[in-house]
Amino acid sequence: MIVEHVVKIAQELKLAPVQVKTVAGLFAEGATIPFVARYRKEATGSLDEVALTGIRDRLDQLAELDKRREAILKSLEERNLLTDELKAQVMAADAMPVLEDIYLPYRPKRRTRATIAREKGLEPLAQELLKQELDDVAAAATPYVDVEKGVLDVEEALQGARDIIAEMVSENGDARAALRTLFLDQGVCESRLVKGKEEEGAKFKDYFDWREAAAKAPSHRLLAMFRGENEGVLSLTIAPEKEEAQILLKGLFVTAKNAAAEQVTRAVEDSYNRLLGPSMETEVRAELKKRADTEAIRIFTENLRELLLAPPLGRKRVLALDPGFRTGCKLVCLDAQGKLLHDDVIYPHSGEGAALDAAKKVRALCTALNAEAVAIGNGTAGRETEAFVRQLGLDGSIPVVMVNESGASIYSASDVAREEFPDKDVTVRGAVSIGRRLMDPLAELVKIDPKSIGVGQYQHDVDQAALKRSLEDVVMSCVNGVGVDVNTASKQLLMYVSGLGPQLSANIVAHRNENGPFENRAQLKKVPRLGPKAFEQAAGFLRVPGGKNPLDASAVHPESYDIVDAMAKDLGCKVKDLMSDASLRNGIRLEKYADDKVGLPTLRDIMNELAKPGRDPRKQFEAFSFKEGVNTLEDLVPGMRLPGIVTNVTAFGAFVDIGVHQDGLVHISQLSDRFVKDPNEVVKVHQRVMVTVLEVNRPLKRISLSMKSEPSQPRRPENAKRIPPKGEVTFDELRRKLAEKFK
Repeated sequence: MIVEHVVKIAQELKLAPVQVKTVAGLFAEGATIPFVARYRKEATGSLDEVALTGIRDRLDQLAELDKRREAILKSLEERNLLTDELKAQVMAADAMPVLEDIYLPYRPKRRTRATIAREKGLEPLAQELLKQELDDVAAAATPYVDVEKGVLDVEEALQGARDIIAEMVSENGDARAALRTLFLDQGVCESRLVKGKEEEGAKFKDYFDWREAAAKAPSHRLLAMFRGENEGVLSLTIAPEKEEAQILLKGLFVTAKNAAAEQVTRAVEDSYNRLLGPSMETEVRAELKKRADTEAIRIFTENLRELLLAPPLGRKRVLALDPGFRTGCKLVCLDAQGKLLHDDVIYPHSGEGAALDAAKKVRALCTALNAEAVAIGNGTAGRETEAFVRQLGLDGSIPVVMVNESGASIYSASDVAREEFPDKDVTVRGAVSIGRRLMDPLAELVKIDPKSIGVGQYQHDVDQAALKRSLEDVVMSCVNGVGVDVNTASKQLLMYVSGLGPQLSANIVAHRNENGPFENRAQLKKVPRLGPKAFEQAAGFLRVPGGKNPLDASAVHPESYDIVDAMAKDLGCKVKDLMSDASLRNGIRLEKYADDKVGLPTLRDIMNELAKPGRDPRKQFEAFSFKEGVNTLEDLVPGMRLPGIVTNVTAFGAFVDIGVHQDGLVHISQLSDRFVKDPNEVVKVHQRVMVTVLEVNRPLKRISLSMKSEPSQPRRPENAKRIPPKGEVTFDELRRKLAEKFK
């Protein structure tokens, strides 16, 4: 079946079959996406991580389809139901819904009205009615009246026959396919308030009386309605107009105008109302939920990527503060490697005397530490603490930086934090995390469950397995894209390196602690259980700065060292000279070093790396400051222009931190002077923006912002009903086309 999968995926993703086959083979051997994207370009035709992820996910989906296919064939065979024709249909099914439709009539089921009718011997009558050639159905039904079998009269016989026909209609694959299309294309989401839930469900008030085309409903509104339904606040239906659905089914099953056809018509209506309609709604709900999940997960992963790749301050000595009013500000001093040197508590907001003591202590610690930056968490008392530090008269070269502390409390109470600081309380651990986030956001944030970082949308409502996989993909991509210093990295950071995992990362740290820093990449082979395959996958992403071989600090893979050595030998120089002298590199003719395994793509990567060995792809750090004097909601006035930082991007807009302890919303209609379809076109997480305050709702703590040059109040689609468009094609035309298609 793998050959068919390769061809199918190649067609779907518009790739060459050989590319898909090669990638599938590499994955089967245990290769990771970052490794294949970076070091196997010749084999894959330079496919990037997006394309590789698409191949992997589709391979998994088709494998799941095959698994279900095998289970169905086994079930049919065990019950002696498998015919050659049925087996051919099962083998030809190319999608899960199609496969399930084929299996539905044969699926073991509880006793239904149809099975009871069959037990009473009424199936021949049902088949006779389906021919729709009778004008006198009473006469046809009379022979089936049998008191002993429980058929008391003609009407009961006809009812049983209709029950059988209704079930046959509901299990008909063509009917289900046609109706599935109708539900997806013409379905309408209608949500209503559950009586008595007005106050409890106030946050869902936009959906108390809501109607919208399901096909056009954005992910955030679908997920909001699903959540409202799950919380018992909303009642939700998703279906096309009932009459349209029944017209479609009658077009498929009613073929005459006589008494028998009337019985079939009644059976079709009953089938839709009782069986097929609810079944299709369940299916379509699942499909819409899947689509909404996919979009929400996409937004989450894009936001997470931007946050993880935020510019690092770098290895600097940092004084970090976790602000607080009554309980004081937790203060820590960190060396350039992030090691905790000292911790204390100051009370700058507890009266003049305490503030003077706090000022004296901060100045003294900054001098003793020779601090190069001050990091302040942006939570409660954050802006007030920032103002306090700024007026201390510290060296002007020391930046005072507000740090997003979302998830810091999760880290401080985690096993990771307890293991690192067993004798410190959660407040000290939180302050350490704030300081380290400034130094290297990526290295610190990998210690926290991505769902706790605060850049998602309905992250607790989406498919958790799919979310986890996507978030792990993006963390791995970021970690390997930046590279990891093997001598300073935590095991939490190392575990995201290609080819490693929890056990090998722990082994690397243990080996480092026992034997001292790694002097070169080759020493990694001495780490317990780190075999040749793991070394191949990981080595290129692990850096050993300051080693004898300068290539160990670069992204050049050890398998390519011989190529660089040959280049240096041909030029009569050393590798380090090749890396420092552009004129030497310019004299290299790459074609000379290409062979059947290493081609120009890899050689170009090597040359780029020699020019900037071990370079950090993240942007240069620049300090940011909020507007002085604007610290709380009470300080905001409509019309104000303020600097801010984007903290979250959603399908309906972006949230921006303007330094008042409450993020404001820039609705999608206010992101730009031009029309914006996707907020990610305009803004990214951690982007610096200028915004205008439109409205401040202090009781609800809501802030409306704009990024337009001439702001105006946003038009919110949630405040108005939306009726689904019928489109240019009439329903009669749609019904006719579907009837012809499934005839």
